[in-house]
Amino acid sequence: MEKPKHHVFVCASFRLTGQQKGFCQGKDAGNIVQMLTEAVEEHGVSDEIMVSATGCLNLCDQGPIVIVYPENVWYGGVTPDDAEEIISAVLDGTVVEHLVIG
Repeated sequence: MEKPKHHVFVCASFRLTGQQKGFCQGKDAGNIVQMLTEAVEEHGVSDEIMVSATGCLNLCDQGPIVIVYPENVWYGGVTPDDAEEIISAVLDGTVVEHLVIG
């Protein structure tokens, strides 16, 4: 596999012990990962965009958190319904302003 152009990280509240607990996991992070992955596949860009679950990002009060690299865009309060909009923004080189956290 070649290095993707974009990497989308989703906080899944993983801890060093491997347990999933915390705000993002409790707010449907697993489904967010699934919906982002499906959006990537539907656009046919799985060679350009990689989606990964991460450990806790310590922004629980703003979660679920999604980060897009290399753009360094941080989104908060993400729901599974936001997946298509996020992937479309990555492809268009834009940002989903109403989800951006500072």
